[in-house]
Amino acid sequence: MARVTLIEEQDHPELADLIGRIRGARRGRLINVYKLLLHSPALAEAWFALNNAVRWHTGFDGRLRELVIIRVAWLCNAAYILRQHIPKLALAEGVSAEECEALRDWRNSGHFSDSERSALSYADAVTANVQCGREEFATLKRSFGERQIVELTVLIGAYNMHARVLNALHLDLEPPD
Repeated sequence: MARVTLIEEQDHPELADLIGRIRGARRGRLINVYKLLLHSPALAEAWFALNNAVRWHTGFDGRLRELVIIRVAWLCNAAYILRQHIPKLALAEGVSAEECEALRDWRNSGHFSDSERSALSYADAVTANVQCGREEFATLKRSFGERQIVELTVLIGAYNMHARVLNALHLDLEPPD
């Protein structure tokens, strides 16, 4: 059970505009993460903007994005993120259920390309150590340009933040679709 009550739309008409924007980008749904964040409308709006930017306005494809998000979620034991992305969002970007499971131990899996493995290694390092070594970064640079590296780093950081906030506040999982 969540440690903080969830904001219910009908109880807060003053949030109607923000809730409408969130619903519009979430296939008409106001999911629990936003019901939690709406305790601070400015933070809810900033989270929404950041989340949309890291998911939809980057120079890498949706498959790589989902691989990285799911890997960070496994590393952080973030059940809420895993439930949100597996299987529906992952499948929509070409990540199979088997690959989602393989992300738990991707190094011993044959499922991922060299560039995906480089990004996953970077996600592991940044999540565990906040940074990565010189050699690992050189490997990343062989697969990605500077814009993609910045965007990948922000994606990893954003989902680490998501995991920490959601786990600390014990956010309730969404019901399965």
